[in-house]
Amino acid sequence: MPIESAFPPITVPPVDVWTFLFERTDRDFPEDHVVFVDIAAQKQQSVRDVRDAAIRFGRGLRQQWKWQKGDVLALFTPNSTEVAPATFGTLWAGGVVCPFNNLYTVGELVSQLKSSQAKALVTHVACLEVAREAALLAGLPLERILLVGPHDPKKRIQHFSELQALKGVVEKVAINPKEDLAYLVYSSGTTGLPKGVMLTHENIVANLLQGTVMDAGQTHWSKDRVIGFLPMYHIYGIAVLLLQPIYRGVRVYVMQRFELEPFCRIIQDDKITFAFVVPPVVLALAKHPLVDKYNLSSLRMTHSSAAPLTDDLVQMVWKRLKLPIKQGYGLSEASPGVATQPWNEWNKTVGSAGTLLPSMSLKCVDDGKEVPIGGTGEIWIKGPNIFKGYYNNPKATAESITPDGWYRTGDVGYIDKEHNLYITDRIKELIKYNGFQVAPAQLEGLLLAHPAVNDVAVIGVYSSEKATELPRAYVVPAKGYTGGPELEKEISEWLHKKVAPYKRLRGGVRFVEAIPKSNAGKVLRRVLSEQAKKEESARL
Repeated sequence: MPIESAFPPITVPPVDVWTFLFERTDRDFPEDHVVFVDIAAQKQQSVRDVRDAAIRFGRGLRQQWKWQKGDVLALFTPNSTEVAPATFGTLWAGGVVCPFNNLYTVGELVSQLKSSQAKALVTHVACLEVAREAALLAGLPLERILLVGPHDPKKRIQHFSELQALKGVVEKVAINPKEDLAYLVYSSGTTGLPKGVMLTHENIVANLLQGTVMDAGQTHWSKDRVIGFLPMYHIYGIAVLLLQPIYRGVRVYVMQRFELEPFCRIIQDDKITFAFVVPPVVLALAKHPLVDKYNLSSLRMTHSSAAPLTDDLVQMVWKRLKLPIKQGYGLSEASPGVATQPWNEWNKTVGSAGTLLPSMSLKCVDDGKEVPIGGTGEIWIKGPNIFKGYYNNPKATAESITPDGWYRTGDVGYIDKEHNLYITDRIKELIKYNGFQVAPAQLEGLLLAHPAVNDVAVIGVYSSEKATELPRAYVVPAKGYTGGPELEKEISEWLHKKVAPYKRLRGGVRFVEAIPKSNAGKVLRRVLSEQAKKEESARL
């Protein structure tokens, strides 16, 4: 029998995200309460500020650009609190928000703009040159590019705040929460190249409610403060740095990117009480000498997600800082939360991803059969937060969602007798570097274009030093080429110019005589993974 959440089921109101967040009657904090503090821009925004700016932008979209329900607005920017009104204004106008990694190369952004069929692109001066070039190649008019953050010093590109309705009444677009999309986020899904994950308004509202039940009574808008460095294009950052602050009222201090020294200084100076983190940040808190220079005692709790966290790291941080770390489990396809450790159990089930959120069901399946409690298998989940399917990809949707509604996560794990979830492995081929998804197929496709590469397979190799997986390429050299340090450097530098920094071959290049494959021609990545483990053991 599937495992059901121990919490009572939630009731999901039949409203869209905008109505849920901004037209609620049960808010217990005032509209002028500051919810966003932009560290780089030194600006603050209250709920009212965000709402009013969003409405102005949404009205401008509808009147000046004739925005239609379902039109996609792409976001391509580092963290900025202005992402909030740009996002919510798009939702007000009936649009779909599609965030992209701001480190994408021109080629990567072109591919995603075409795939998403974006009608507009909101970017930042730091990304503007890449955005302009990609828009031209993708056929997106340059006048459909807008800026958040600083204005364009050359005054070529309009700031999003300048797109406003000129006159007349412009009404909010009516939304069907069950069917209409709020977000289109890109994930590698179970296998292969990035796919657009279709998240409906109901999915988003449901997950906000589910998470609130799990954290009930633990934080309060009047006293708690969160530090936010997670990227706002990643579903983890979207959930906890954009959506939760508006709903819960807990103030977020937004960093453009993670840097350890400012991270520690902001915690100390602004008396931060809560931090959402990823394993490499936990590693820094455990070991980096700089941490000792700051007083982090205001932190009451940290929450780690995006990749599993090892027991020893949790204990090292507790021993050094007396700082508790709880873990959670989520996916883009789940909007994103699936399970989390309760606050008071962080040290009782160390290594666990916690228990199921309300209205969630889960089962572990091996070879087509559900396994009993304690048995290991692929994790299948069901709930009101599970996505609608992959955008324009019915084949991938059918392969990942069963006819009776179970989503096959591609993650492997087990449930213990107390219904705590443990993630042990991944069926997925994708690599997770610092929480970012790297699709091996994409890197392999690029590497095969190099004249020295006859065949290639890319896998993730775990680095205990960096607490994350590192992409590594196994290359069969083409005729006339000899594998060695010089060729490794040449191939790596060649690839690095074509991909975002997180996709680089930090695990190196290994030269082999042949890539292990099945009779059907599928790369046997597990064989390479075992080979990598032996190499690491021999090195030690």
